[in-house]
Amino acid sequence: MTDSFPTSPASAAPDSQRPLRPLVSIILIAYNQEKQIADAVRSALAQTYQPLEILISDDASRDGTCASIEAAVAQYNGPHRVVVRRNETNQGISAHLSQLAQMAQGELLFVAAGDDMSAPNRCERVVDFWLARDRRPDLIAADLADMDEAGNVHERVSPTELDTYRSFDDWLAGRPWLIGAAHTWSRRLFERFGPMLPGTAAEDQIMVLRAILSGGAVSLREPLVRYRRGGLSRKRRYGSVDELIARMRQSNRYGLGEIAQLQRDAEIGGVGERMRAAMAPKLAREQFIHAMFEAGGLSERVALLLRSSKVKLGLRIRMLLYTSCPVVYAPGIWLKRAMRKNRN
Repeated sequence: MTDSFPTSPASAAPDSQRPLRPLVSIILIAYNQEKQIADAVRSALAQTYQPLEILISDDASRDGTCASIEAAVAQYNGPHRVVVRRNETNQGISAHLSQLAQMAQGELLFVAAGDDMSAPNRCERVVDFWLARDRRPDLIAADLADMDEAGNVHERVSPTELDTYRSFDDWLAGRPWLIGAAHTWSRRLFERFGPMLPGTAAEDQIMVLRAILSGGAVSLREPLVRYRRGGLSRKRRYGSVDELIARMRQSNRYGLGEIAQLQRDAEIGGVGERMRAAMAPKLAREQFIHAMFEAGGLSERVALLLRSSKVKLGLRIRMLLYTSCPVVYAPGIWLKRAMRKNRN
């Protein structure tokens, strides 16, 4: 169940006054970002494009994120329709975005993260870019500007050029490097493939594959998002063997979830058998890792190691150590932690 708090709804205009440009939506998601979320909200409210709706949603944060959101929009009286809401339980990025995409009414859906900032003309530039291409692309990926935790802007960040991905063959040849916080989706793309499955960790690879199988994915080479270092998407460090194992298990769940999602989308896109063949090695690895964690004891794990010939031997041996004798990794974890302290 969710709670909604509409703010500044757009009033209905006579037909003669309604804009010819499409309604678009920003879906801004936040989780435990009470110190950064106000900047993200203000950057959404400052968009120059109209007509625009802004959906701001807190994914059951454990800190003051929701209160910070409400404070940031309390005095807003501009032209955009703004909705603030909060999930009662944490859903994770993909499920959260899927939920908001179903709520949004715009023809284009702008993804926004709670620790980043959109340039004031982000929506305007992307809409112009999309209309100039006759509304054909189903995903537009903008460049980003690297921003440190203090808000200082540094170098430009340019993910993989998506215009070169014109078919499933291109995707198979090499998956692109992406940052989903600067992506915009067409509504029809989401309507064709539907919500993302539970258990998928991130949406960027999923939505780009969907677009490649549909109207296409393109890059807009302008830094329209300030991408904050040290956000929720940063690489996590672990301080103990228990943390290492917990994160390995989480990564395994995410890996299995992504494979299931890519396979389902490939079936919808008409390339199911080819995806199944392409994902077979990764699926074998993830299933082996899952089985090793779930095994009842050393003898069962050894049996798994011996019969899982489709998985590289090195990984099989490492997983035997991780699951049966993880303490052997404790000295290495301690050393890395000590080296980080010295550098700092």
